Amino acid sequence: MVESKHKWKAWLYLAPAIVLLLIFTVWPIFNTVHVAFQEGYNELSLIGGESTKYGFGNFVDVVKYPGFVTALKNTLLLCVLTVPISTILALVIAVCLNSIKPLSRFLQTIYFLPYVTNSIAIGMVFAAMFNIVGSNIGGEAELITTSGIINNVIEFFGGEPVNWINSGSSYWANITVMVVYIVWNALPFKILILLGGLQSVNKQYYDAAKVDGTSRFRVFTKITVPLLSPMLAYVVITGFIGGFKEYSSIVGIFGDDMGHSGNREMDTMVGYIQDNIDRWQGRASAAALILFGIIFIVTMINLYVSKKKTHY
Repeated sequence: MVESKHKWKAWLYLAPAIVLLLIFTVWPIFNTVHVAFQEGYNELSLIGGESTKYGFGNFVDVVKYPGFVTALKNTLLLCVLTVPISTILALVIAVCLNSIKPLSRFLQTIYFLPYVTNSIAIGMVFAAMFNIVGSNIGGEAELITTSGIINNVIEFFGGEPVNWINSGSSYWANITVMVVYIVWNALPFKILILLGGLQSVNKQYYDAAKVDGTSRFRVFTKITVPLLSPMLAYVVITGFIGGFKEYSSIVGIFGDDMGHSGNREMDTMVGYIQDNIDRWQGRASAAALILFGIIFIVTMINLYVSKKKTHY
């Protein structure tokens, strides 16, 4: 009876957070669904008195748009390439950090720095590293000022400089740069999660394996990986979700044009939504729902697979 009398205090304390969630989270979701089914929706046209009808026209326009296939292909490709690579690297680094006791704290701080750094700023740094300044790309004879830090390293080992992101660069060169950046940017969070999981593992398993003379590789595959499987499943799922929302990294390296030629050849699903949100809000909302559906399906598949492979 006493507890029930004070429940209003709990609701009073929660009220500011609930109001903010309703305004900035719940309402935008409902509004996005509402706008997605209004064919030809545009705020300016509605102000002018034009009416819209409900249907699936916005979804049809999104799928028919030539750039949609490019955006979907780039998004899927970046997810498929970056999530496994970043997860494996994060697992290896976490295991190494867990075994290095003297410098563990210092190295954890170093590896975590990218997570608290602005992604646009990081993208601009990566663009400078891969950029060729003052080259003769495009047929005009110009003095090469610098081939870029990465090309300088390649040339130091006897290789030829590569046109990574400048005009005339290949699609796969652009993808390579994006994969390197996204993997590097995704490592800190995954390392933090996996390192926390490693530090919570019961040391008796490793002591028993040591007594039996088990090799390190077998300890890693038969003890470490199975015991970390819940954390691995989590970082894989969140990695795919983050990969499907990739946008700021592309802008940081290629700018708002989402590519070196201005044809948005490196466009992603979120980039497509951002490009349409000012002109065709209906199409942008429809694309957002399509992206939500893709993320939902992939997440459900990951959850189903993780249930079969995860050891709790």
